[in-house]
Amino acid sequence: MKKLLSVFLMFMTFAVAVSGVKLVKHKTLADVGLETKSESAYLMDFHSGTQIYAKNETERLPIASMCKIMTLNLAFEEIESGNLKLNDTIVVSANAAGMGGSQIFLDANKEYQVSELIKGIVVASANDASVAIAEQICGSEDAFVAKMNEKCALLGMNDTHFSNCTGLPKAEQYSCAKDVAVMFSALAKHKDYFRFSKIWMDEIKHDGGRVTEISNTNKLIRFYEGCDGGKTGYTSEAGHCLAATAVRKNMRLVSVVIKAPDSKTRFADVSSMFNYGFANFENKLIVDKETPLDIQAEVVGGKQETVKGIAEESYYQFCKKNEKVALNIDFIPAQRVKAPVEKGEKIGVLNVYKDNVLVKEINVLAYETVEKQTYFDIIKNIISEWGIL
Repeated sequence: MKKLLSVFLMFMTFAVAVSGVKLVKHKTLADVGLETKSESAYLMDFHSGTQIYAKNETERLPIASMCKIMTLNLAFEEIESGNLKLNDTIVVSANAAGMGGSQIFLDANKEYQVSELIKGIVVASANDASVAIAEQICGSEDAFVAKMNEKCALLGMNDTHFSNCTGLPKAEQYSCAKDVAVMFSALAKHKDYFRFSKIWMDEIKHDGGRVTEISNTNKLIRFYEGCDGGKTGYTSEAGHCLAATAVRKNMRLVSVVIKAPDSKTRFADVSSMFNYGFANFENKLIVDKETPLDIQAEVVGGKQETVKGIAEESYYQFCKKNEKVALNIDFIPAQRVKAPVEKGEKIGVLNVYKDNVLVKEINVLAYETVEKQTYFDIIKNIISEWGIL
């Protein structure tokens, strides 16, 4: 049985349909009043994945230390799966400690906490910490890189191939602005990432009292309102690169530039794209996973006849400002919700329609536990229905 979720009708007249958003290519820069100087650039909405601006977005280019975005993705996946803990300690190999380029100067054959190594990667783009994490997870950097490429396939990153986990120059290592935005969006879904990404200055402590002071290579976390994460990169081959995210109200944007002519330009290009996105678009929260829905599903054999629902995930409508769209949201209860019902159990689905086309399916979960009726509950109900005193 399909039930109309009328509680959402109040949202149905806000600004623009997703299909009305223009996909901007380099040749139409004048149409949007936005110009970037980097060789490749990309701007997207985090929640919907909608492309807002693109310039040479699928051109295969070296991306330097932005490769570490995938390294961090795999590290946080291991942490969330329970295979690795932030307070675990790792013995750093001589191979990892000997990495060149940007580093936090780890001591070979010494123990470091996982949290310190991740902090070193996120804040200081440390090559030595990246290899130490890779070796801990897969036993070797080569095995870890194979896993990085497997993850590319899962994310649909068709113009990316990794040869190491650091971004140091190596043959057959490339990506593109669009793919970097995809993998950075995946990283931004890991809440623990933001524990480190907003650090401006800190230090890494070593045995014997030695300290390595670090500062965030992403200057926008200090100088751009709403920016709370990012990853820089630089080699002479890749130029100056940056992937960053910023959030204002309900909208989070992801911006990427590759091969900017200098560091100042990469920050300016990303800031310009953020400014354009926040000025011209908005993201309306339609379904909030934190708030119980104004719907109930019938329960068979329970101590109560219905159970209240809550969405498994939030749903946002990405919109261009000052245009209108109509949405319909239907609640489809499960065919038979039978007691006992555990909190978090699936009890139905929300279907979101735009112009009568299904655009999103969201599982509805039980907001509360409903216990099964006992024999005495049944007798009590019979007595109540028949008015027996």
